[in-house]
Amino acid sequence: MEGPRRSGCPINLTLEVLGDRWSLIVIRDVMFGNRRHYRELLNQSEEGIASNILAARLKHLLEAGLLSKRDDPRHRQKAIYSLTEPAIQLVPLLAHMGAWGVRHTPVTEELAIRAQLLEQGGPALWEAFMEELRAVHLGAPAPSRSVLAELQAAFEQTVRNRAHAPGK
Repeated sequence: MEGPRRSGCPINLTLEVLGDRWSLIVIRDVMFGNRRHYRELLNQSEEGIASNILAARLKHLLEAGLLSKRDDPRHRQKAIYSLTEPAIQLVPLLAHMGAWGVRHTPVTEELAIRAQLLEQGGPALWEAFMEELRAVHLGAPAPSRSVLAELQAAFEQTVRNRAHAPGK
């Protein structure tokens, strides 16, 4: 974080890093969607992020220390993006934002399920998820529980249920 700051307020400083329209969406996609390559982030974005915006956000998140980047050993023209510890520590914030969104905005059922499960699971689930993210992104020992798999299974089940619901 270089350059002038409006104030030393921690909320202000957090917003200076994360307060634009796309940064938390990119982090969400790496965190919950395990999208680790530029093309995955670009082509699988529910919100349809433009390529120039994605490139700028990735650069910003790298400079802010929320993402790291390394060459993909399987493809020399690709890079792999990983969450850093400060980004992993955003899990509780994203859980609270998701819970707020479920309560106060017109979400879709399939995109709300992860937020609902994270809210129901509370801090114990968030910590288990952060432990898993540390294994995936930082090389920590893998936990026995996969919160990511649980969230993905719930999402897929919700999609199937909606596809088979009357009137569909």
